[in-house]
Amino acid sequence: MEHFDASLSTYFKALLGPRDTRVKGWFLLDNYIPTFICSVIYLLIVWLGPKYMRNKQPFSCRGILVVYNLGLTLLSLYMFCESEREHPYQSACASRTDPWIQQQLPGNRLVTGVWEGKYNFFCQGTRTAGESDMKIIRVLWWYYFSKLIEFMDTFFFILRKNNHQITVLHVYHHASMLNIWWFVMNWVPCGHSYFGATLNSFIHVLMYSYYGLSSVPSMRPYLWWKKYITQGQLLQFVLTIIQTSCGVIWPCTFPLGWLYFQIGYMISLIALFTNFYIQTYNKKGASRRKDHLKDHQNGSVAAVNGHTNSFSPLENNVKPRKLRKD
Repeated sequence: MEHFDASLSTYFKALLGPRDTRVKGWFLLDNYIPTFICSVIYLLIVWLGPKYMRNKQPFSCRGILVVYNLGLTLLSLYMFCESEREHPYQSACASRTDPWIQQQLPGNRLVTGVWEGKYNFFCQGTRTAGESDMKIIRVLWWYYFSKLIEFMDTFFFILRKNNHQITVLHVYHHASMLNIWWFVMNWVPCGHSYFGATLNSFIHVLMYSYYGLSSVPSMRPYLWWKKYITQGQLLQFVLTIIQTSCGVIWPCTFPLGWLYFQIGYMISLIALFTNFYIQTYNKKGASRRKDHLKDHQNGSVAAVNGHTNSFSPLENNVKPRKLRKD
């Protein structure tokens, strides 16, 4: 395994150049194998999970979902605008120069790191803002790690037998982001990389708070903004392309290859999310409104404001032979 990792490192260095030494020793970043294995396990669960659950009762997971979505909402909010303060667990025996301790020190937030470092919107290099760059790097490590946590989105769909939610878009987005951000953290962990992560953290505050509330049945009739979250995601991708293109038009020390890659990746997400938006809110709009009326006549709350809630009632998936109460 060590020989294979050394071969990978040599190949990556030849292709991408030397790694950024500021993240050396940080959790999961020293070699690519753990990230790759996590992604393979994720894809295997996506493939085998629905088969395993085929003849089983769906799990409720209601309490876990509330905690999970609240946790990701707070983590996204922290990454976006966490206030500066001393680390409560920093002890006298823990050196601030230790890479793991240094990685964990708070006071790291995207918005203030960008502000204090006087980041240039049009193009920002990776070694031009001193300590502010380190603030960005630390919080972007959490952003990378959050992509591993977000694999649980898919696992909950499988456990609840909401297999219609496991789309090509969903799997592509979740599996690719963790891998992409491993490379970002090792080669371009700050500078122009901040913008997309900042917007995405803000969108995730809205998205995971929505999903957390929607896991509480009494809250579902009051949730109306799912459509606008998707619109916000599309706007996020467009703004990221614009900001990334600025770095191409007015270049700085940030590597151009990474900018071209990000533009291409954002285009792929726009295509997939636009298709999802059309299929969900345009083509099926009329039929969903009919279902909305029908479901309410039958006493169901599966349809809310013209769309199917991401956490649909278990009754839709449970066979008549066994009723459950949750």
